[in-house]
Amino acid sequence: MTGIDYSQKIPNNVDLSSDKRLQRALEEWQPNYIEWWKSVGPTDFNTNEVYLRTAVSVNADGWAHFGYVKMPEYRWGIFLEPRDAERRIGFGDHEGEAAWQQVPGEYRNWLRRLIVTQADTEPASVEQQRLLGHTAPSLYDLRNLFQVNVEEGRHLWAMVYLLHSYFGRDGREEAEELLQRRSGNPDHPRILGTFNEPCQDWLSFFCFTMFTDRDGKFQLLALAESGFDPLARTCRFMLTEEAHHMFVGQTGVGRVIDRACTLMKEHPGKDVTEFGAIPLELIQRYINFWYSSSTDLYGAEVSSNSANFFAAGLKGRAYEDRYKEHKANEGSMRIERFVDGKLSAEDVAMRNAMNEVLRSEYIKDCEKGVDYWNRITEKHGIDFKFKLPHRRFNRRIGDYAAGRFDFDGNPISEAEWNQKVDQWLPNEKDRAYVKSLMVPCHEKGKFASWISAPLRGINDQPTDFEYVKL
Repeated sequence: MTGIDYSQKIPNNVDLSSDKRLQRALEEWQPNYIEWWKSVGPTDFNTNEVYLRTAVSVNADGWAHFGYVKMPEYRWGIFLEPRDAERRIGFGDHEGEAAWQQVPGEYRNWLRRLIVTQADTEPASVEQQRLLGHTAPSLYDLRNLFQVNVEEGRHLWAMVYLLHSYFGRDGREEAEELLQRRSGNPDHPRILGTFNEPCQDWLSFFCFTMFTDRDGKFQLLALAESGFDPLARTCRFMLTEEAHHMFVGQTGVGRVIDRACTLMKEHPGKDVTEFGAIPLELIQRYINFWYSSSTDLYGAEVSSNSANFFAAGLKGRAYEDRYKEHKANEGSMRIERFVDGKLSAEDVAMRNAMNEVLRSEYIKDCEKGVDYWNRITEKHGIDFKFKLPHRRFNRRIGDYAAGRFDFDGNPISEAEWNQKVDQWLPNEKDRAYVKSLMVPCHEKGKFASWISAPLRGINDQPTDFEYVKL
C-alpha cells in the first residue's frame, strides 16, 4: 500500500485491522505513548496549533500534507514502503536468498538488539529537546523543532510496530521499556551516550540535528539494506522524513554563522558579542563537541558484532549497491589502532571493519555541510574556515577512548589536553554566554539577534508566516 489509512485509530499502511491481536496490543500501547509525550515531550505547547507536515503516502512525491495540528493530536502511525515480492538479500552469507518476511530464529536476539538500539534514539532526542520551545529564536524555528519532535515520535512508532509484530512477549516488554528510560537519567539512561547529553540551547540543537541526526541517516541506510524485509521497508520511509532534520541543522548553524559574519562586516574590529551574536570560534567549539560525540555512535573501530550483523544479512553498508562485491569475505581496511599508548596501522578484515566503513561515509557527508558553512564566510569575505576535528579527537568509544588526541588527531598527554581543551570544546563560560542569548522571539517575522532569517519559508509559505499559533 502506498496510501495511508487514516480511518483507523492508528494510521497505517500495513493492513493493521486484519491482525486484531496486534491491533489491540498497539492500541493498548498508544495511551502510554501519549502520556510519555505529555510528560517528557515538548513542554507547555501541547494546546497550541503548529503548522506541521503529516505523511499521507509513501510515494516519493506528494507524500506529505501540511496543516495546523495540536501535537498530542498528531496522527502518529506505521508507514512502510511497499513490499517488493522479488526482493533478495543483498549482502553477507545469505546474499541472493529471498528477503525474510519473518525473523530467522537463529538471528532473533541480534535483530531485536539492533531494532531496540535504533528505537531508543527516537524518544531520547525528544526528551533532550523538550525545553527548547521556551527559547525559540523565531516561530519558524519553533515550528521546525516541533516537526523534528513529532517525526522522531513517529519513528519510535515504526520500531515499536516491529517489536510487537515479530518478537512476541519480548517485543512488548521492550516497547514498554522504550517509554521508561530517560535521557540523562543516571539510574535509567538512554542506551547510547550522545542521547544522554544535555541539549539546552539552540546552537546545540542545530549541531545535534546536523551531526547526530546525520548519524541516524547512516544507521538507517545500513538497516535499510537488511535481509529482514519489514525492517528495511520501515527504514527507507524513515529516511524520507529524516532529510528535513538534517536540513534544520545544517541551515540553522549556517544562519548563526551568517549573522556573526554580517555583524563582523558592519562593525570591523569589534567583538560580535557586543551585538548579541555568537563568535565563529565559539561555533567551531560547539561543532567539535557534537561532531565528536556523534562519531562515537558508530562503535569500536574493530568490531566482531558488526562482522556478525553483516555476515547474517541484518545490517549492511550504506549504499550497498555501490560495492562490487557483497560478501566482504576478502579484502581489508587499513585502520590506525591505538594500543598501549601508541598508534600503529593495521589491516583489519573487512567484515570486522564495518563500523569504520560506515563512519567514513558519515564523515564524508559531514564535510559537505562544513563546505556549505565555509561558503557563507567566503561570501562575506571573512577569513575563517570551519573544520571537522580528526576522528580520534574527544572519543569515548573504541580504541581512541584510551588516549588523548589534539584537534588534528595527534596523541597528546593528559596535561596538554587539560591545558588546551578550552580551545577545542565549549567551556562553562561559553555555554553561559550562549544560554544568555536564549531569549524567546515569538513575534511573527522576527528573529533573535544571534541568527539570520532563513532564505525561504516552509512549504512555500513566507518567513513571517504564523508557523505556531501562540
